[in-house]
Amino acid sequence: MIRAMVRRALVLTALAAGLMPVTCLGESSNRLPAKATQELPAELLSLLQQKKMPKYSPIVVRLFKEEAELEVWKQDTSGRFQILKTYPICRWSGDLGPKLQEGDRQAPEGFYTVTPELMNPNSSFYLSINLGYPNKFDKANKRDGSFLMIHGDCWSSGCYAMTDEQISEIYSLARDSLRGRPSFQVQAYPFRLTPANLARHRNNPNLAFWKRLKIGNDHFETTQLEPKVDVCDRQYVFDAQPPPNSPHPLAFNPAKKCPAFVVNPEIARRALEKQRADELEYARLLEGDVPVAPIYSGLDGGMNKAFLARFPYRVTLAKVMPYASYLPHLPPIPFVDNVSSLTNRWFGVSFVQPIVCDLARAGLPSSRC
Repeated sequence: MIRAMVRRALVLTALAAGLMPVTCLGESSNRLPAKATQELPAELLSLLQQKKMPKYSPIVVRLFKEEAELEVWKQDTSGRFQILKTYPICRWSGDLGPKLQEGDRQAPEGFYTVTPELMNPNSSFYLSINLGYPNKFDKANKRDGSFLMIHGDCWSSGCYAMTDEQISEIYSLARDSLRGRPSFQVQAYPFRLTPANLARHRNNPNLAFWKRLKIGNDHFETTQLEPKVDVCDRQYVFDAQPPPNSPHPLAFNPAKKCPAFVVNPEIARRALEKQRADELEYARLLEGDVPVAPIYSGLDGGMNKAFLARFPYRVTLAKVMPYASYLPHLPPIPFVDNVSSLTNRWFGVSFVQPIVCDLARAGLPSSRC
């Protein structure tokens, strides 16, 4: 009888634990697991000191798909952002280009704002940071999707996946930057927006979108200040401020016409100088007929070469269907034959379906990411 009562109590306790809501960073820290509260490694603390970056100063995270790199920039004592550390990305999925709809496997591109509530210390992917997709721009352009993350475990379906060791550092840096602060910015790009890369991708239908992202990129790189991001007329607008002597503050509606605004002259001057130099280099490259990259690779994302030996079977095994309306007529690269997938033949049926982070499509609870 006593044993039965004990078993029943244990079952009820387990059920109660399973039904407990996910604890986010913005909630009480009493229930946070140790992995979410651990201190930065000694080497990273030493690097902060060398670069004169206060431990709790703001950060900006930058993501580059094609190079498979994640940068953490941190504000130093001068008030400017400097590069702190570059992390090779273990896995990202989809192709170059923005995320358009739920289930397209695309990792997002654009400017995102991460608040404490988007930090998940109880993630099944060790730790995770929700990018906040869809943002105002995405919604204005009728794009949807959910639970798009930077997380651990090196598996991705619409996310930017790191190793557990990497996400531990990145999560701690993000957590410390949110102390007394409402958010930090994430800038996600298809590649480094250099003239050479833009010239290679000049035939891509996303080029106009990428050039708009480049404005924000140039504001950041030339001033080393976080760009203020707004959305109007379904476009990103950067560092906008009211015209001189304007009696009203700026009000942006993502789907409606942009109000009259100006950009801080110093920011505008620096960005314009960079833009002109980049345009000259871009024109020179086109004149030299630089080779054009394919619009659609047919491969499922990528992995930084630093991880190829460590994770040799997680690179580009899956075929991906074209993710945008201009692509469906293109045949996918046949990584799956009539017998079975290469993954299945190598590993068995348990590896046929990748672990996913686009949860609405997978039917998994949000704590999975």
